[in-house]
Amino acid sequence: MKLRGGHSIRLAGRPSSEIRDLPAPSRLLIPLRSRRFHMTEIRVEDGRKVAAGDVLASDPENFRIPLLAPRAGTVRLEALEGHVVIERLEPFDVEHFDGSPAGGMPSHVEAARSDPTAKRRALVELGAWQFFSDAHSGAVLDPSSVPSGVIVSTIHLEPFVARGDVQLHGRLDEFARGLEHLQNFLEYQPIRLVVPDLATPFAKEIREAVAGYAFVQLVAVPLRYPFDHASVLARHLGLPHDLEHPVWAIPTAGIFAVDRALTFGRPVTERLVSLGGPAVDEPVHVRIPVGYPIDDVLANHVCREPARVVSGGVFSGDAMGEDRKGLDTETAGLTVLAENRSRHLFGFARPGWSRRSYGRTFLSGIRPTFAESMNTALQGELRPCIACGQCVDVCPAGIMPNVIHKYLYADEIENTIDARVDLCFECGLCSYVCPSKIDLRQQFIDAKRAIQEELEAIAEAEAALEVEA
Repeated sequence: MKLRGGHSIRLAGRPSSEIRDLPAPSRLLIPLRSRRFHMTEIRVEDGRKVAAGDVLASDPENFRIPLLAPRAGTVRLEALEGHVVIERLEPFDVEHFDGSPAGGMPSHVEAARSDPTAKRRALVELGAWQFFSDAHSGAVLDPSSVPSGVIVSTIHLEPFVARGDVQLHGRLDEFARGLEHLQNFLEYQPIRLVVPDLATPFAKEIREAVAGYAFVQLVAVPLRYPFDHASVLARHLGLPHDLEHPVWAIPTAGIFAVDRALTFGRPVTERLVSLGGPAVDEPVHVRIPVGYPIDDVLANHVCREPARVVSGGVFSGDAMGEDRKGLDTETAGLTVLAENRSRHLFGFARPGWSRRSYGRTFLSGIRPTFAESMNTALQGELRPCIACGQCVDVCPAGIMPNVIHKYLYADEIENTIDARVDLCFECGLCSYVCPSKIDLRQQFIDAKRAIQEELEAIAEAEAALEVEA
C-alpha cells in the first residue's frame, strides 16, 4: 500500500535533544509486568545478593524472555507488590556500561562470533531480544524464527517517545556495527532501514554511515505520524503478515542493544526515556536503569499538580496507574498531561484554542501555528458521530472509521468484519481528530479482540466435532 493519511502534531513539552543522567537512586523498583511481558517465573530468592545482569525473573509465555538486574544489590521480593525491589545498590561503573569490556566475554557471546544460533541466544540472555517484535502484530518474536523481512526505523514520530535523532547523535558507528551484527545471522535477508525524507545534515550522515552496506535498503518516509509505525511500514513495503515467517521490526534502541550484547557481551539494562508533555517544566531525555522510581524521574521536572503520567506517547500510550512505581523494560517515554477537573465556559468552542482543531472549525481557525497545550479534559461534551469524514482523511489504513463505528453501535459484527476493522493500526489519529470526541481507537481494539475470541471459539468447536466424528 502507499502511505496515506497521517497527521503532524505539534504538542507542547517537546523534549530537548539533551540527554541527562539522573542521580543514582537509593533503590530500584522493577515491575514484573509491562505491555507485552508478564514475568511470572521468579528466578531469584528473597534476600539474595545479585550482580548486574543476573536473571531476576522470566516470562514463560514469551520464550522465557528474562528480566535482568540493572544493578548489583540485594533483592526484596515482598517489599512492593508486582515489583522486584533491589536495595543496597552498589556503585555502578559507567564506563563499563558504555561499552568498554572488562574481563573476558561470556562463553555464549564468544560462541556467537561464528554461530548464528548462539548469537540469538546471546541476544535473549542479555536482554536485547525484547526490542524485536512482529511488525504486523507487535507480538514478541520467536528467537528461532526466520524473517520474511526486517525493518529498522531511525524515526520515532509519536509525541513523546525517545526520538531517533537524539539516540543516534554521536553514535552512528555503534549503530552501523549493530546493523552488521544483525546481518550476520540473517544471511541474505536485506535490512530495510527507514530514514526521514529530508535533506538535513543529520539525515545525510545516516545515509553516509550505511552507504557501503549492500544489505541495507534505505526507505525514506515523510515525518508524519504514524509513518514510523512498523505495521504501516510493512504494508507500505509489501511485506505480508506470515505467522511462520514474520516481519521483524527493530527500533533504533534495539540496534544499539544488539551492538552492546554482541560486541561487548554486556546486559542491556539501561533505557533512554523521553520526559515530555505540556505539564513538564523541563522536557528532556533521561538515561536511567530499568526500575528507576517514577516519582524520582518526575521530581523537579513536572510543574503542575495534579498530573496524569502516560507510559509512552499520547496516542498509543497507557495511563500509568498508582500501582506502577518503577520504569518497566518497555517504556521509551513518559508523557505528562495536566489533570483538568474544572468545567470551562463555552467549552464546546475551546478545542481549537489550546488544541488545534483538525477541521479548523473552532477557535484554532483564527490562530497561527502553535504548540498544543493538551490536557486530560474533553473540552466539551460527547456527541454522536456527525459523519464529517475527518477520521477517514487521516486514517493510514485506508478504512472508514466512521462507518465501522456505526456498525459497532448497531452490533452488526459481520458488516464490521467486511469493513476491515482488522486493518486498523491502532494509531489513535481517528480519535484525535474526531470533533464528537468518540474514542474510536478503543472501540476498534475491543472489536478486534472480540472477533478474534469468537473465531477461536468457532475453531475449537469445529475441532471438537471432528474428534467426535
